[in-house]
Amino acid sequence: MNRREFIAAAGSAAAVSALPNALRAANGRDPIKAVLLHLGNNMWAEWLPDDFVGEIEPRRVPDVKLRCQDALWRRAVDHAAAKGLNMVVVDIGEGLVFPSHPELAIEGSWSVEKMRVELERMRKLGIEPIPKLNFSATHDAWLKEYHRMVSTRPYYKVCKELIRDVCEIFDTPRFFHLGWDEEHVNYQKKCNYAVARQGDLWWHDMLYTVKCTEECGVRAWIWSDHCWWSEPERFFKLCPKSVVQSNWYYDNNLHGFDPNMDAKGDGAKVRAFAKLEAAGFDQIPCGSNWCSEEHIKAGKNADYVMAGVVGLARKVIAPERLLGFMTAPWAACTEEKLKWGKVSIDSILEGIDQLAAAAG
Repeated sequence: MNRREFIAAAGSAAAVSALPNALRAANGRDPIKAVLLHLGNNMWAEWLPDDFVGEIEPRRVPDVKLRCQDALWRRAVDHAAAKGLNMVVVDIGEGLVFPSHPELAIEGSWSVEKMRVELERMRKLGIEPIPKLNFSATHDAWLKEYHRMVSTRPYYKVCKELIRDVCEIFDTPRFFHLGWDEEHVNYQKKCNYAVARQGDLWWHDMLYTVKCTEECGVRAWIWSDHCWWSEPERFFKLCPKSVVQSNWYYDNNLHGFDPNMDAKGDGAKVRAFAKLEAAGFDQIPCGSNWCSEEHIKAGKNADYVMAGVVGLARKVIAPERLLGFMTAPWAACTEEKLKWGKVSIDSILEGIDQLAAAAG
């Protein structure tokens, strides 16, 4: 797809109307109440050559053994079902042995058979499993060496093959979350290797993954933060309305939920819910009980955030375009201690509780 083709496709209503009805349906089911669970965790790591002689911060050392514990994963899923949630977004990363690219697996990565058993178990619990692979260059350490091949022919080939693998394994899911958040140099300042697409190249590659997903009969879903910065008007012009949006706001800086706030960054994030509504996008707003440095320094938690996101979204998003809500605890299914004092699995369970209470 050349520059003229992708811009034409993005701006054309025909690009949406050509999709199967299943992809265009807005809100034909019960409102979504979803939790993001991490099978893989190498979305914030940094792969280095085997003979690398420097030092790397411990938090960026990639997992070489799957961190997710099976019993705790099942506990989180079971708790979600018990609390009335109806969707789990599986952040796959390095957690699956992909049929087309088994070289991306690490010790403990789930086999296809194991994944299918768990998908069936979730469905029997009333949970709709939705896959997620993050193709943002800030969060794609799970791609190993392909992370350093961004926007090349081998990269496009592997993206297409992985999307196809996952759509088949998940039995043509309703949605496929493609990530695409935080691809900006500011998020990679401490990385030994940094790459961030911008301008037409970012649009080409993002739309390429959308195209690969839709070719599998699945609706694409992305994080919305690209509309906060860097020519946001282009976002509303070029992003197809078929792509489900998850604008996320965690009140990182303790500025609250006032859409009229002038606080740099937070104001744009809060106002994005209404802007996406005005542009006609279907949305699944996302909150979290994850604690920022500001929360920790102030001796506060973020347990109020999910209710704030739900309240704001219901005020500014039309019911027919508000598909539901998601919580992203940003914690692994382990018993490790988080920097804000909680045990990781406990933080996940509490995040589920907060979404259940806020969304009703």
